[in-house]
Amino acid sequence: MLKKDRRSGLKLVVGGLFGFALLAGTLLTNEQDVVAADVVVYKSPTCGCCNAWVDHLKESGFTVETRDQQKMNEVKNELGVPRNLRSCHTAQVGGYLVEGHVPADLITKMLQDKPEIAGLSVPGMPMGSPGMEGHRSDPYDILAFKKGGQVQIFDSRN
Repeated sequence: MLKKDRRSGLKLVVGGLFGFALLAGTLLTNEQDVVAADVVVYKSPTCGCCNAWVDHLKESGFTVETRDQQKMNEVKNELGVPRNLRSCHTAQVGGYLVEGHVPADLITKMLQDKPEIAGLSVPGMPMGSPGMEGHRSDPYDILAFKKGGQVQIFDSRN
C-alpha cells in the first residue's frame, strides 16, 4: 500500500512540474512576441550606416542577427526585392522584407497590423533616416510593396 501511495505522489509531482513548465514556456513565448521580433539583416561587412540601422533596431527592442554578405544584389534577387526599391541592406522579419533605412516604429506597426504586403522599403539612403543621421534631414517616403510589383506610400517622414 505504501508503494502505491509513493507512486501516486510521484506522478502528482511530475505532473505538476510538467504543467508548470508548460505554463512558464507559454508565458515566456508570449512575452517575447510582444517585446521583440527576430530580425535577420543582410549587409555588406564594411557598411557603417547598416551597422547604425542595426543599432537603431536594437535600441527599439528588436533582437537582430546580422549576416555579412559580399554580393548583396544576389541576396536581394533571391529574396525578391524589386530593383527600384533597393538600398544598402535587406532584412527579414515576421515573414516580411525590410529594405533600407525603415524606421523601427513602422516595422513594429507592420508586424502588428499584418498588412498583405511583401514588405517595406526606403529606397536609396535619405539623410535623416535611421542610420543616416547627419547634418541635415531630408523628407522621405516609406513604401509598402507587394510581390506583384504594386507599390504604395506606407508613411512619410520629414
